[in-house]
Amino acid sequence: MNRDKSIPPTLATKLLHSFLRDDLAEEVSGDLEEKFYKTVNVRSVFKAKVNYWYQVINYIRPFAFKKSKSGNQNHAAMFKHNLLLSYRSFLRYKSSFLINLIGLSTGLTASLLIYMWVNDELHFDKFHEKDKQLYQVMERREIGGNVYLSNESTGILAEEMKIQLPEVEYAAAVIPSEWFQKFTLSLDEKNVKATGQYVGEDYLNIFSFPLIQGDRSTVLKDKNSIVITKTLALRLFGMTENIVGKTVVFQHEREFQITGILEDVPYRSSEQFEFLLSLEYYKDIQPWIKQWGNDGPHNFIVLKEGTNIAQFNAKIKNIVADHLENKFRFVFVSPFSYNYLHYSFDHGASMGARMEYVKLFSLIAVFILIIACINFMNLSTARAARRIKEIGIKKAIGAVRKQLIAQYLSESMLITFISAAVALLLVFLLLPGFNVLTGKQIAFELSRTLILAVTGIVVFTGLIAGSYPALYLSGFDPATVLKGKLTTSFGELWARKGLVVFQFTLSVVLIVAVVVVYNQIQYIQTKNLGYNRDHIIRFESEGKVLGTQETFIAALKQLPGVVNASGTLHTIVGRNFATNDFVWPGKNEKEIIFFEGMRGGYDLLPTLGMKIVSGRNFSRETSPSTIIINETAAKVMAMDDPIGKTIKLYGQDRQIIGVFKDFFFQSMHTTMQPMFYDIVAEENNPWYKILVKLEEGKERETIARIEEFYKSYNPGFILDYQYLDDAFQKMYASETRVGILSRYFAGIAILISCLGLFGLTAFTAERRQKEIGIRKVLGSSNWSIIYLLSGEFTKMVVMAIVIALPVSYLITSSWLGNFVYRIDLEWWFFLGAAVSALLIAWLTVGLQTFKASRVNPVNCLKSE
Repeated sequence: MNRDKSIPPTLATKLLHSFLRDDLAEEVSGDLEEKFYKTVNVRSVFKAKVNYWYQVINYIRPFAFKKSKSGNQNHAAMFKHNLLLSYRSFLRYKSSFLINLIGLSTGLTASLLIYMWVNDELHFDKFHEKDKQLYQVMERREIGGNVYLSNESTGILAEEMKIQLPEVEYAAAVIPSEWFQKFTLSLDEKNVKATGQYVGEDYLNIFSFPLIQGDRSTVLKDKNSIVITKTLALRLFGMTENIVGKTVVFQHEREFQITGILEDVPYRSSEQFEFLLSLEYYKDIQPWIKQWGNDGPHNFIVLKEGTNIAQFNAKIKNIVADHLENKFRFVFVSPFSYNYLHYSFDHGASMGARMEYVKLFSLIAVFILIIACINFMNLSTARAARRIKEIGIKKAIGAVRKQLIAQYLSESMLITFISAAVALLLVFLLLPGFNVLTGKQIAFELSRTLILAVTGIVVFTGLIAGSYPALYLSGFDPATVLKGKLTTSFGELWARKGLVVFQFTLSVVLIVAVVVVYNQIQYIQTKNLGYNRDHIIRFESEGKVLGTQETFIAALKQLPGVVNASGTLHTIVGRNFATNDFVWPGKNEKEIIFFEGMRGGYDLLPTLGMKIVSGRNFSRETSPSTIIINETAAKVMAMDDPIGKTIKLYGQDRQIIGVFKDFFFQSMHTTMQPMFYDIVAEENNPWYKILVKLEEGKERETIARIEEFYKSYNPGFILDYQYLDDAFQKMYASETRVGILSRYFAGIAILISCLGLFGLTAFTAERRQKEIGIRKVLGSSNWSIIYLLSGEFTKMVVMAIVIALPVSYLITSSWLGNFVYRIDLEWWFFLGAAVSALLIAWLTVGLQTFKASRVNPVNCLKSE
């Protein structure tokens, strides 16, 4: 028998003796060896070794462990001792403690708020049960060499996909609530305004909004059905029980039977509504939805598990194009919950992505934490001279380096946990205001996720902040320390300076970013849009107003405070509808160009303050075969003088009688689109909106008169109006919030950086106290002392500025690239940021250097 193979495994034996108690070692080793040789004889060497390993591992239990030389009590005592030392250190160096506490707690507060915002964004639309199978149908449109994405498609696409494609489990088209202002639901004499949308039969099988009452599979089967939310039920009936089967009146026109009650839609849902109606009913009143060439509705599907998405997308690519002559609309599906962060659309037009802001603020949070950690590192290492004797004595009496590292890391972790407690209190107090700023409804709940996040951030911060000081302080040579010969190394000095430079580099980048974002938002707010949006309200045409718009508008104009009024089928703010069925002489038949359509009343342009640049406006004597275009349309058609020219719209001849000045109806993220404007022909068009220009300074009383008039003219309907300026501001809500939050977070970063600079300046002044005294005795003035002390820090800030300016240029250029219409990056943005950083640094340093320069030299030169 091979001797090496028939002995117990050496590694297992070593493991056993490494942890086994001495009084058990001989007995256990003997027993295991005896079992080993028996197993070898009876079975095999391999099985004997496996069994031996099993027995060794089985002894890894607390009762068998060797007792530590220091014992558990010693570990506990050492922990208490380290806490006591940390507490005494905090009391002894109060200024350093307070600076670190303020810096870390402020940084943690900002980081936690950003974490809560980011976490909220990342969980949007994620609550649906079929989230992993839930997809939105999108279109990629290839027009004129450009590619456009849209979340809109034809209204019959979803049901067609369900019929044709076995991979599709559920499918539904949706006419989204954002297309409409609020509808009127009535119960007896009670009239309630509510937000609703039209949806396909499978809608509640696709989206798992909690259904309190009703059958999810059948509640939307009948076109006379309506599903309402719990809050709407309470508003209408005062209760939620026993109301299924009852009827409500929609728009004072048609009764719908309540077939289901839903819980209120979570705010983390991009689908927002208070009631649902059947899409089949909408098809009856808007037959255009059934045509393949039209788009607008949103389509959603649930795919069966195991579906290969790449293959499925290849299969559906031409499902719309095959029904059209022009092959430019290609279909694909995208995960529904992915779209909230990665796509943003205005009536089908791509507007950018929220994910960019999630990344941006996550990066800002990390930057702020790093800046706070740098303060801790710098102050801890800078004040090392005060602790060298303590370190030397500990090392001389036998303290090993890992014990010292543990002490200083525990000190770092302690102050971080104290800062975290302060930060949690600040988050609790600041969260309501933060929600107002961000438009969120984030709740402060000590959930498992938040606790884990806080713990992770605290441990990360504590280790990052404490690791360098712990390694630095524990590395001193005891003999050198006790002889008082400790000197600052070149590398240490540059590390400390490098950290200060890094701090201010980040601060300067943030200052430039804030300046650029602010100016871009101001540019958007003040740019001449081509129309006047101030003091104009907008509301839907409904009830008696439909069909009598001209009479209603004429009566409105007679009210005191009403400057002008008109109607429109266009939203004015945002896209409405577009067509490529716009043909002019010389047009390339193969070229696809979409023209935005705007239809309205005769006084629409004067009401909006829009200018006719050539030709004339419509008049009531104007032929209905005339049309007005914008400047961009004239350029697209290459017509220097389009007045009098004839084009074809939807196959009918139209004569151009005027050209109006371009106006920004879309976001400035997109290019100006060609547009035509004609008079509304359909008197009963439910898309008709009323625009009213109010006299400046008399808005409140004028609106009160309009509400009173509306109530008498349109009984049973409540005036639900919106300021046109509010609708415009909504297009740039994300940018505006980014601008505001950036200012706050930049201020926090600068504050933390200045705290660190303040502490370092104070320490430097204290360390050079004797030098200051000698210089003053030799005749140096206060100003020369201030110059001497502040010069070193000025050089570091200047270096930070030199690094930060090109970095900030690249970052801000990239952000502005999201806007087609944007400001230029002016030189003074960067110079202003540089000067601001210098002034802030000088002010911070100046407070300490001025104090140091006024000290009595006699006190400086006293023997220690």
